[in-house]
Amino acid sequence: MHDLQTPHFGWTINEWLTAYQTGQLSPDVLLSLPGAYPETDTAWIARASQAQISEQLDALAERLAAVNGDITRLPLYGVPFAIKDNIDAAGWPTTAACPEFAYTASKDATAVARLRAAGAILMGKTNLDQFATGLVGTRSPYGAVPNSFNPDYVSGGSSSGSASVVARGLVAFSLGTDTAGSGRVPAGFNNIVGLKPTKGRVPNTGLVPACKTVDCVSIFALTVDDAQKVVGLAEGFDGDDAYSRHNPGTAPVGFSAAMKLAVPDTLEFFGDSQNQAVFEQALRRLSDMGAEITRIDFAPFKALAEQLYYGPWVAERTVALTSMLETNHDAINPVVRGIVESGLAYSACDAYRAEYLRATLSRQINDALAGFDALVVPTSATLRTQAEMAAEPVLYNSQFGFYTNFTNLADLSALALPAGMRADGLPSGITLIAPAWHDTALAQFGQRWQESVGLPMGATGRAMPASPASPALPASPASPALPASPASPASPAPTPSPAIAPRGSVRVAVVGAHLTGMPLNVQLTTRDAVLVEQTLTSGDYRLYALPGTVPPKPGLVKSAGGASIIVELWDIPLARFGEFVAEIPAPLGIGNLTLKDGRSVKGFICEPWAIDGALDITAFGGWRAYIGSLKKP
Repeated sequence: MHDLQTPHFGWTINEWLTAYQTGQLSPDVLLSLPGAYPETDTAWIARASQAQISEQLDALAERLAAVNGDITRLPLYGVPFAIKDNIDAAGWPTTAACPEFAYTASKDATAVARLRAAGAILMGKTNLDQFATGLVGTRSPYGAVPNSFNPDYVSGGSSSGSASVVARGLVAFSLGTDTAGSGRVPAGFNNIVGLKPTKGRVPNTGLVPACKTVDCVSIFALTVDDAQKVVGLAEGFDGDDAYSRHNPGTAPVGFSAAMKLAVPDTLEFFGDSQNQAVFEQALRRLSDMGAEITRIDFAPFKALAEQLYYGPWVAERTVALTSMLETNHDAINPVVRGIVESGLAYSACDAYRAEYLRATLSRQINDALAGFDALVVPTSATLRTQAEMAAEPVLYNSQFGFYTNFTNLADLSALALPAGMRADGLPSGITLIAPAWHDTALAQFGQRWQESVGLPMGATGRAMPASPASPALPASPASPALPASPASPASPAPTPSPAIAPRGSVRVAVVGAHLTGMPLNVQLTTRDAVLVEQTLTSGDYRLYALPGTVPPKPGLVKSAGGASIIVELWDIPLARFGEFVAEIPAPLGIGNLTLKDGRSVKGFICEPWAIDGALDITAFGGWRAYIGSLKKP
């Protein structure tokens, strides 16, 4: 475990920002930070010089002046970060862990430029398995990166250095890459969060490719909240990246109320009983949190995973290194070279057959995941010592990728999370995997999971910072709790509920027939809307039972002599919001509602003329209580 040498090692993004906003620190503190880094630390390939930090601080001061000194306008103001050394930073060498390959980048990678524009300060570039080929963290001429808990064990790779510097609190977050699991395996081995976005969500412009069609820039952080902040600033379409994509805005931004999780029908741990014990404990915790866990056929996942290294797909790595193979063959790590050279054995016809198989297996996988919020797997089946890895570099690497290699080939999103500590004191993790663009839903649950397990952050020994309390449900005799039944499932009560709708969604307040268990609730659930909370409007609304409506509906009207009315808040995927609104008949519509806590959300409103002759039911406090009164003898 890393011995923290400065009070701010191991800080989260919010802790850094709070220190700056309160005047506890100024960004000049970053000038002394590299001096506190261990001298012989193999996690780094290049560390920021005093001149490089000063230059960034000058640029940061200019950015702050441009927003009139408002630090809140720079969401990563003065936050230290690192990047894997296959990602470009202007003026820095990019080596991909091969000195003979190195070049000096003329500009930042798109993701790096966006993070620096938000105020982040680059502290260095990190070690990796050469050319991002490996899940071990040992295939580098700059040295093996040890596990942050026990140096006899591997750190995982290929993003070994990026995971290590975050786990030890040397920076607040880092960028890695993920082709076969490189953004997840090192997270699991070092007790941190590894967010692997949907392919194309974060641009790959300025990334040395491993497999260009499936590469992803990934994020390592101590908390899910931090990883989510970073990816939200780095994401977005980039026309310079041929594989960049626009988010269609159709995916759910949270798990369903019922919370359905899939697990492989047969679990493989390659004899590692300690990893198995942590995973079984994690499944019990998920069940205790209300998840319905179902075993599914893992065969297509396994078959697709095998294609990445044991079929023609390996030729994509060969294409990426063609020049090095031709001009500087001996500069490539022998294990990496053996893997890459194997791609020369395949023909174009083999490649097309492999693509047809990939598409078939991908369809089977996505069909298998339909109806589930996520697939839950061990982040890695096993963990090995550096000595074991030296003896079996290919076999054990393959075992590390057993639950990761299929993910990008099947166009899935993934989030690696700390799960628990093994009996030997080493960490073990779980990974949540879901279809493309379900990233936000994974993160929303990941935040709840991380608070539930209560593990220290990384190898820092620091506890998770306290989170704000969740919004409470309004207590009222006229507002009974949501009934827990198949027709009206209870909310999973996210912890905490986000105060505003997550990006990619619209928060809507429903007051009547769209409430949980009511006849029109299906118009929300079939559009992957997610129940956030039950709450109250401000105290200036009146509720009416509209005559002649089928099914019965209420009308909500703003009135100076009103009261607070119970509503449910639902987050609807952005692209599905228009469909939902199109089904709303007159005299109802969607407008802006004010909640009791001052928030403004979209919600059902009623044209004033429609309340003539309608029954005023404001005294019931909500539609559910009124409907309940009609059923009483």
